[in-house]
Amino acid sequence: MSRIFGNLEAAVDWSLDSLEEHGTVVDAEHWQGIPTEGRPDMMTKEIVNLSFSAPIPETTEVLGYEVTPNLPWAEIEFQERVGGEAHNPHQSLPQWPWWRGQTDETMEEGEFTHTYSERFWPNTSGEDPVGKIKGIRYRYGDLDDVVNLLKRYPHTRQATFPIFFPEDTGAVHDGRIPCSLHYHFLLRQDYLSLWYPIRSCDAIRHFRDDLYMAGRLCQWVLDELGWQDVKPGMLHFTAYSFHVHRGDAHLLRQ
Repeated sequence: MSRIFGNLEAAVDWSLDSLEEHGTVVDAEHWQGIPTEGRPDMMTKEIVNLSFSAPIPETTEVLGYEVTPNLPWAEIEFQERVGGEAHNPHQSLPQWPWWRGQTDETMEEGEFTHTYSERFWPNTSGEDPVGKIKGIRYRYGDLDDVVNLLKRYPHTRQATFPIFFPEDTGAVHDGRIPCSLHYHFLLRQDYLSLWYPIRSCDAIRHFRDDLYMAGRLCQWVLDELGWQDVKPGMLHFTAYSFHVHRGDAHLLRQ
């Protein structure tokens, strides 16, 4: 399912209506690395390959109005992601509206399997010195590297910012892996557009916040670039699985 909308508010409404009207029930067998056997409330109603495009507002205020994320948490969380340091867990975690202290189920020795700030700034995380985390040949890149690439080559097709790392492949640790796969930036005709594929998106607990922080990331990158004549372009969003848990289904209309 794919549509183009004039604003993100309409895109959000269409996505939720589509899930309610056309979603099918599925048991994915686990959630956040936790088995769902014997948990009928964890069954999900799902749409596969939900996709839409909508313009990213120029201001934070309009973005928040159109998407209605969990503020102020979503902005606090976003600032921690782009803050230049890796934290695990995030300092904003206790302010997340859905946090209930689920440490025993989702954390090991006080840390998650990953955080977004670790993926934004991998060279400041773990025990390795800054700049020493390497792939097969080269060091891991970070958000600043994507910004610097756009500064050197504004119309590049290479400005992909991965969140899903090789260590996530196959979920070999049997825990959580990132839902977001990557962010891809492309400048054309004085608009910086953003592609945002996500493998799994919870319509109630994460959807609006994910959209808000994607839009904020595009705005933030433009601020860092200092391009006076360039505006945010389109957000091209794809969720391979767009779903709601049976226990949360009554919240779709709220």
